[in-house]
Amino acid sequence: MFHEIRDHIINIVTSRLTVLTIMFFFFAGVLVYRCFNLQIINGEEYLNDFILQIEKTRDITSTRGRILDRNGNVLAENELAYSVKIEDVFESSRNKNAEVNDVVYRLIKLIEKNGDSVITDFKIVIDEDGDYVYSVDGTALLRFQADVLGYKTVDKLSEEEKAMTAQELMEYLSRAKGFAIGQYEDPEDRTSPFIVGKGYTKEEWLQMVTIRYAMNLTSFRKYVGTTVATNVSEKTVAVIMENSDQLDGVSIVEDTVRHYIDSKYFAHILGYTGKISSDELTDLNEQVVAEGGNEDAYTINDVVGKSGIESYMETTLQGTKGSEKVVVDNTGKVITILERKEAQPGADVYLTIDKDLTEAVYNIVEQKLAGLVSSKIINAKEFNLPENAKSSSIKIPIYDVYFTMINNNILDRKHFEAEDAGETERAVYAAYLEYKQGVYDKLNYELTEGGTPYNKLSKEYQVYQSNIVSLLRDDGVIMKELVDDNDATQIAWAKDEVISLKEYLQYCIAMNWIDVSRLDLNEKYSDSAEVYNKLQEYIIETIEHTTEFQKRFYKYMLLNDKITGRQICMLLCEQRVVDIPAEDEEALYAGKMSAYQFMMNRITNLEITPAQLALDPCNASVVITDVNTGDVLAMVSYPGYDNNKMANTVDAEYYARLNADKSSPQLNFATQYKAAPGSTFKIVSATAGLMENVINLQTKVNCVGTFTEITPSPRCWKISGHGYENVTSAIKDSCNYFFYNVGYQLATSSGSYNEEAGLETLSKYADLYGLTDKSGVEIGEYAPDVSTKDPVRSAIGQGSNSYTTVGLARYVTTIANSGTCYNLTLLDKTTDSRGNLLKEYHAEVRNQIDLPQEYWNAFHLGMRQVVENKKYFSDLAVNVAGKTGTAEQTASRPNHALFICYAPYENPEIAIATRIPFGYSSDYAAQFTRDIIKYYYGLAEEDDLITGTADSLDNAVSNEM
Repeated sequence: MFHEIRDHIINIVTSRLTVLTIMFFFFAGVLVYRCFNLQIINGEEYLNDFILQIEKTRDITSTRGRILDRNGNVLAENELAYSVKIEDVFESSRNKNAEVNDVVYRLIKLIEKNGDSVITDFKIVIDEDGDYVYSVDGTALLRFQADVLGYKTVDKLSEEEKAMTAQELMEYLSRAKGFAIGQYEDPEDRTSPFIVGKGYTKEEWLQMVTIRYAMNLTSFRKYVGTTVATNVSEKTVAVIMENSDQLDGVSIVEDTVRHYIDSKYFAHILGYTGKISSDELTDLNEQVVAEGGNEDAYTINDVVGKSGIESYMETTLQGTKGSEKVVVDNTGKVITILERKEAQPGADVYLTIDKDLTEAVYNIVEQKLAGLVSSKIINAKEFNLPENAKSSSIKIPIYDVYFTMINNNILDRKHFEAEDAGETERAVYAAYLEYKQGVYDKLNYELTEGGTPYNKLSKEYQVYQSNIVSLLRDDGVIMKELVDDNDATQIAWAKDEVISLKEYLQYCIAMNWIDVSRLDLNEKYSDSAEVYNKLQEYIIETIEHTTEFQKRFYKYMLLNDKITGRQICMLLCEQRVVDIPAEDEEALYAGKMSAYQFMMNRITNLEITPAQLALDPCNASVVITDVNTGDVLAMVSYPGYDNNKMANTVDAEYYARLNADKSSPQLNFATQYKAAPGSTFKIVSATAGLMENVINLQTKVNCVGTFTEITPSPRCWKISGHGYENVTSAIKDSCNYFFYNVGYQLATSSGSYNEEAGLETLSKYADLYGLTDKSGVEIGEYAPDVSTKDPVRSAIGQGSNSYTTVGLARYVTTIANSGTCYNLTLLDKTTDSRGNLLKEYHAEVRNQIDLPQEYWNAFHLGMRQVVENKKYFSDLAVNVAGKTGTAEQTASRPNHALFICYAPYENPEIAIATRIPFGYSSDYAAQFTRDIIKYYYGLAEEDDLITGTADSLDNAVSNEM
């Protein structure tokens, strides 16, 4: 028995299975020990060794300096905000684009779900017609195209590349070898055609390209994030953090965004910030190096000033970046900070502008414009200026006001067809569809069978056909460069208007003026009939997608009583685009208030502003200076805009509205609008005449009305003549004849009339007043144009004279202080963030005009007498001296209105230049200015001056040109 047990044990011990079992338990023990050692004894150490893999150095953005007015009121500041960033942490593989696009798309949707928006700082936008278009032009467009196509310089672009449309550039970036934004025709087969943009709306496609392009710009810098959205809500932050495991490379960072206070008043002066462009990157780094700074002070993700003071004072406001070296885990989370260098905030910039004065002037201008516009509105469908009538007689028919509600996008046409559209919206849209179809039918008839000569068409269809030809030319279908303007058929269409559109287009085809490659022709070679049929299809398709053309249908629907003014008023109520008192709305719907009265109430209450009307006049500019220092105290351009929606990242929808706004709110009418100075120029002519000895203070010229020394003979505004005038009375009466004579004498030597000599002399004295170059203000400004034709008419501010309002402000400043011509300034001083003075700014003296004091006295007296002749200045406790100016641009629109002045007359302190483009009469500009002077000197209660409603004006009596 014992032996059996022993043998059994020996068999078990010597069994291979036993050996394997022992080995199994041995290694299991080793494994358990090793795991215990790794996880329990040294777990924390090994975990840290795994996590602490990445060291990276990142920039710390400096805080941008503030912008303040002369009294320390803040105009631009910074607000703390959250930004969403994305880093390219994706492994290089054939699926990388798909992975990146998936994360970017999901990120966009998360951001938008909570009411926030992603960056839109690409140079392509979607226009009113739903097409991709460039948001820049000229050299800026060429630079953008070069950047996208990978060229360092613009001259590398081929002509074909320069001609790329926004749509073509979108397709280029989105192609399979690019960002691969789209889908394969067969998702399972990568050899099938790749369709760019497929699977995305036009807005989504643009968002995807914008973000992918921004990421691409920083691809050469490891661990540098691309900003996807700024100033996002806490809800967005929470949602992104919750989904961080599915959003590779996405992070939330604390940031600052630029905020502008009372933005519409100062937008043109301050400008706005935005993401740096490649040209700006190069230029700013070169500027920093020239100032002794670091050559890479700016990087491609920086936000910089794009216009205005923000741009001019960029390196002062920007500050100096800091940096920190951090350790991050494999998810990008910061574990520890190894080194840190704090950023230095930018300097604060103080302007010469007075915030309260500027806001008051803006509000006065808006009220006065509303009063002027409302005084010109008549209860009529149309207004036709009688033959030989003056442009001051032009009226605004109320139907133009109704139409502008649609034409200037006050009403949202797209909502007419929305599911939640109101009753009136649906009725108007149904009428539009019916009317549009009728127009298309008639246009098709004229293009096929009708052939009515242009001059036999109704005005409505003349407008349609003219616009069709313009569209074809603008689209390049009619190749403008090939059209012979001296061709008999071209003349018959364009000038004589005696042939039909059908005949004209068929002739264009026969002459090979049509670019057939832009038409959808199936065959390479097509006969003229096929080309014409495709051209007809192209026309209807084009006007169907052209917003401006579609809007015109509403104009003629109104005129032809297919829709009514009352319906337009009811649309305003349904869409709630303006604040309407309940009693007015009830009266309208009950038929107790007419559409005319309802609309007039909206205008006089400023519920609809002159800017929204966009009818003449809808713009104005005012510049006020300190005549003893050259400081600009106020610079107003009406209308303004909200630069908060342009800063940080551009609000694409708002930007599109600005571009479509017919009142041109982005244009600074104080510095970027030029027009003839009219009679305000006569002080220059008086100076030239006296200094060149063609007149003296005692010279008297007999104004007989018509100046017959040249042909054609110009006339004084007072046709019967003023009689004998000296230089002072000629300024007072704005006698054109007197100054015609001065211009003529300046151009006459030894009995010989020499236009060039006269113009050179006028230019010489215009230069003394600073009218030959920019005014000196530190923002964008157009250079002036000194007249190069007709010295006789140039002497009264006509010819080709053309000046900005700020240029005229420098001119009147020089008159007021008797000869000191400043380079005007908007800058007062800079301080550091603790308020310590860094630098003071002063306007430089450009030149001094050396005139005998009696000449200045004559000018001042004449200008004082101008104002004394204005009854509406009679109650002013401060004596004012000024000069009116009225300038005609076209007979079909009102004249431009100008007034320059200074006050007090006895001891000048301020000078003012006021311009109202198409403002009818200089008397109106003078009345605007009167109330500004009342405000400045506290001659009336602010509440009496700024009421928030339209101000009535005295009838204009000034007629000078």
